[in-house]
Amino acid sequence: MKLLDGKKCAESLIADIAKKVAGYVDSGLRKPQMAIILVGTHAPSESYVKSKIATCALSGFESVLIRFPETVREDELLAKIAELNADQTTDGLIVQLPLPKHINPQQIINAIAPEKDIDGFHPTNFGRMTLGQKAFRPATAYGICKLLQYYEVPVKGKHCVVIGRSNIVGKPISIMLANDFDIGNATVTLTHIETPRQLLLDETRRADIVIVAVGIPGFITADMIKEGVVLIDVGINRLPDGKLVGDADFAAVADKCSWITPVPGGVGRMTVAALMINTLMAYQHNFNLV
Repeated sequence: MKLLDGKKCAESLIADIAKKVAGYVDSGLRKPQMAIILVGTHAPSESYVKSKIATCALSGFESVLIRFPETVREDELLAKIAELNADQTTDGLIVQLPLPKHINPQQIINAIAPEKDIDGFHPTNFGRMTLGQKAFRPATAYGICKLLQYYEVPVKGKHCVVIGRSNIVGKPISIMLANDFDIGNATVTLTHIETPRQLLLDETRRADIVIVAVGIPGFITADMIKEGVVLIDVGINRLPDGKLVGDADFAAVADKCSWITPVPGGVGRMTVAALMINTLMAYQHNFNLV
C-alpha cells in the first residue's frame, strides 16, 4: 500500500504556481487576486476559507475576504457578485458553500461570471468541461485528477467506480476520467444512493479505481474491494470524539489497496491547489498570457 499524499502533491503544484507568479510580477504585472464571499460563521466553512487564504499567500496571490451575516438577503449577495464581476483586479471569485436556507445556491452560482468561476460550478464551465473544451473544472474533481497524474497512477483503460453523484465531485470526476483530457480514457461506472446494494458490490469488487464521496464514515469496507485497487476517499467526517475520518474504513482496507488517499491530508489539500490552478488560469487569460 502506498499513500496518495495530497499535501506533498499540493505543495509541489503551489511551488510551481508561485514561481510563475513571481516571474509575472517581476515583469511589472500585478499579483493574481481571489475574492471569497463568506456568509455566516459556519465552522467548517471558516476552516476552508482560512486554508484558501493561506494558500493564496503561498501562491503569491492577493486574497480578499468579504463577510456577510447569516441574515443577508439574496439580492445583497447578488449585488456584491455583480460588483466583483465588474472589478478588473478580481481574477477569481468564490462564494463559500453551504449558504443559509433562504438563499438559492444555484442562483448565486449562476450569477458569477464564467470567466471568474474558479470553483467550476457555473453551467457554462460545467458544459464546456463535459464537451472536452477548455474551462475551469470543479476543483475537487480536478484535484483528484492532478493527484493521479502526480503519482503516475494508470487510468487509461481502467475500470473506475464512482460512488456519489454530486455536482461537486461525483458527476464531474466521472466525466473527467471518461473523457480524453490530460488524464482519462477510463471506463467509468457512476453509482449513487439508489444503486441496489448487490449491484454496487458487483461493481466495486471488480473496479481498478474506486472514488467514494458519500459522507458516511467507514462506508467502504474490505469486502467491497479487490486486491490492488486504487482508492480515492473524498469523505471528511468528524466523529463524536473529534477525529476526522473518510468514507472508507482505512485500517481495514489499506492493506488491499495499491494506492490510497489518507484523511486528512489527501483530497482536501488538492481541492485548494486546484482552485489556485484555476485562479492562475483566469489571471493569465486576463493578461493574454496564454
